[in-house]
Amino acid sequence: MIRLDPRGKPNRALLVGVSEYAHTRPPHGVPGGLPAVEHNVDRLREALVRGRVFGEQEITVARSPSLEHFERSLLSAAAKAEGVLLLYFAGHGAIPSAGDELFLQMRNARVVAGGKAVFPGAEPFTSVLAMLATSPARRIVVVLDCCFAGNAAWVRETLSDKHRLLLMMSVQANHRIDAGDPGTPTPYTAELVRLLEEEGETGFLDLAEGMRERMAARGLSTVRGDGWEPQWRAEPGEDVLLAVRPRASEEHEGATDPETRPDPPDDPGTPWLPLALRTVLLLGLLAVLTAGTYGVIGLVGYLRGGDTVCAPPLELRVLTDPDLEPTIRAAADAHLTSEANTLDDGCRRTGITVYSAGSSDVVTALRRQTGTWQEPRDEDVNPQRDIGPQPDIWIPASRADFARVVEGQDTDAVAVLEAAAEPLAYSPVVLAVPRDFAADDVEGRTGLPLNRMIEDLAERDEDARVRRPDPEFTDVGLLATIGLYGADASVAAAEQRVAQPGPPSPTAAELLCTLPDHEDVDDHTAALVPEFLMRSGVGCDSTTRTRRTAQYPDDVPGVAPVFARVRWQGADRDEEARDASVAAFQDWLAGEQGQAVFADDGFRHPYKWELMDPDEKADGVLLTSPVLDRFARRDAMEAALKEYRAAGGPGRVLYLLDSSLSMRELWKGPSGAPGLLKQSLGGLGGQDEYGVWAVANTGGRSYEPLLELGPHRRADAERTLDDRARVRDAEADPHDALDAAFEAMERPGDDNRRRLIVYLTDSEDSGQLSRDRLDDVLSGARRAEVPVTVVSLTSGGCDPGRPDRLIADAGQGRCLDSGDDPGTALRDEVARTGTGEE
Repeated sequence: MIRLDPRGKPNRALLVGVSEYAHTRPPHGVPGGLPAVEHNVDRLREALVRGRVFGEQEITVARSPSLEHFERSLLSAAAKAEGVLLLYFAGHGAIPSAGDELFLQMRNARVVAGGKAVFPGAEPFTSVLAMLATSPARRIVVVLDCCFAGNAAWVRETLSDKHRLLLMMSVQANHRIDAGDPGTPTPYTAELVRLLEEEGETGFLDLAEGMRERMAARGLSTVRGDGWEPQWRAEPGEDVLLAVRPRASEEHEGATDPETRPDPPDDPGTPWLPLALRTVLLLGLLAVLTAGTYGVIGLVGYLRGGDTVCAPPLELRVLTDPDLEPTIRAAADAHLTSEANTLDDGCRRTGITVYSAGSSDVVTALRRQTGTWQEPRDEDVNPQRDIGPQPDIWIPASRADFARVVEGQDTDAVAVLEAAAEPLAYSPVVLAVPRDFAADDVEGRTGLPLNRMIEDLAERDEDARVRRPDPEFTDVGLLATIGLYGADASVAAAEQRVAQPGPPSPTAAELLCTLPDHEDVDDHTAALVPEFLMRSGVGCDSTTRTRRTAQYPDDVPGVAPVFARVRWQGADRDEEARDASVAAFQDWLAGEQGQAVFADDGFRHPYKWELMDPDEKADGVLLTSPVLDRFARRDAMEAALKEYRAAGGPGRVLYLLDSSLSMRELWKGPSGAPGLLKQSLGGLGGQDEYGVWAVANTGGRSYEPLLELGPHRRADAERTLDDRARVRDAEADPHDALDAAFEAMERPGDDNRRRLIVYLTDSEDSGQLSRDRLDDVLSGARRAEVPVTVVSLTSGGCDPGRPDRLIADAGQGRCLDSGDDPGTALRDEVARTGTGEE
């Protein structure tokens, strides 16, 4: 986990509390005033000031602003924040009938049902995010305390820049909440303030997890009667410090008011600086040393023993693959304090900033977008925003990435790359298999192609699954995909072997972290990961339940990080010093001390089969690896990525909408079955095919097509559902309906479309299936090889052993109930199958 400490940087907090509304009378008024919100912003401001991350002058309170006032305040705060930008909103939230947008209602808000602007005087959350994205802040934190706050989650997912955005939401999607006693803060914000006022350091993740626990302990319910469940979203491992409260002992022992600091002791050995010199050094923090379009690269001067004052060291930027970032960061930290980076006067030669970004995005940017990276001109294409600052050094996970850039680079590129001849280290990509069904001999662990290994797993465990990290985001996922798409495998069949509910984990480390979330998944799932993670471990290693054994597919290339210098046109102001610093770091990485870092993390020698540090062999790996397809080829990576993207093209989705009489209480509104279905249509585009069946036993049939399977305009589809989707005075027969759905979704021989069956139900009729009929459904789901997502509108409908959970598991899909934020989760599932709205 990486927690940003923004102290010392310009930070901004905008606290928006809309307690009074100008329009509260029918027919176009909002529900009424919210006096509790007035207490919210006062208490939260006090807590942030005492938290010492935000200065008093950095916190702005907007009390019941108009829409125009809110927008001005937000843009102003966004422009001034460089460390962390915090936006807090408390007030009325509203959603349209489709539930695909959240509106934050300001003082002058109205409600005009059916109009083009459904909520005039309210800010769409999409627009809020667009304004926040203009900020140079390193992290952006948004806290929403309003009805329907959870509907903001899917809006965040549409961002290309979402790694900066950390989002807290007071309640799950499609739910309204009560503001509580008018004389106190709202229940959510009251607990938020209590957490911020706890002793010690408090970060975003502390708040997010703490709020879930606190609200669960209070046992509160939403207006609909379901449990009140706060939500949060952040990229894996991202965190930011938001408050630091000294412990009681620290506050009273030796505390000194900075305004009344005593004179320094008369000690010639203590380098106490006069005020003028201190001021000059502090101003160094604001110095912008420009090299081409580089931003701030200097750090404030620091003191050594005696009278030495060190000048700000030159700062190098190192961009690397996400799975390599912890190792490269450890190497950079070790280099900073090494003799190789220390000058004769004891000062540091170089500072190093290590960061990572999606591997495909980096290759594309270095190949085609270097001009835009150097000088952003387009809001849609902005590598400075989406990847990070221009790197001096790039360390991809394979030399093939370097070849992909060089072979396809634009002729007018403003970046020139030079790669080292040899990789820094090597680690094979392995199939990490739970011990209970891993191969128990060396022959079974080596010498086989990946797909054969996966087939063998299924023979040893009928519930065996395989997962792979995102091939777009990390090279490990793409290297594994080369093996999956081997000569004898179709792309569709290969993707089915690693199909999973929800989007793939972005990195191999995150994949290993998420498996223990569900014990039954952890026990039966093999993971395609770099071998070194089985030695160095991951941040969640202490929670990992299932130990794994490495199997070594012979057709999957390995991770082989290579050092590449990136030179930018016009960046020649300090070229000689920068080249010297880059060369010094490269030599150190390739030397004994740098190689020791790779050895500690479990890497192997680039041209040997042995571990660099055989005495500290990781549990579950071979001391000497077998002969493998060691290094990736450029053409193989390009082909695998092209085929993977093609497999994610237009899809086919069939919705089964339980229309039996028992659904009558779960039908209306955005959280009803048709409402959830309509929300999910945002994950489908014009080239996707989808259809809707009403599942109820009427007229001798188990279902009635409401929308034929084919391409549709979303507006037309929603109008058809509004006109035709009705609760019927009949029972549902999920057995016959699902059986017909499996047949309808059978794949033609040359059709590689992704497919999905979605069954929305109250689980009543599924629970009445006889054991034989349920077994028949489960067998059909396994044979059909079509993922089945079941949305149970009943609390606990997806508990282990329940019929809907069994159906989803048999179809290698996902079961969603009220505890899963079904609106957002279903949209995510459908979006994985479809291409999304244009």
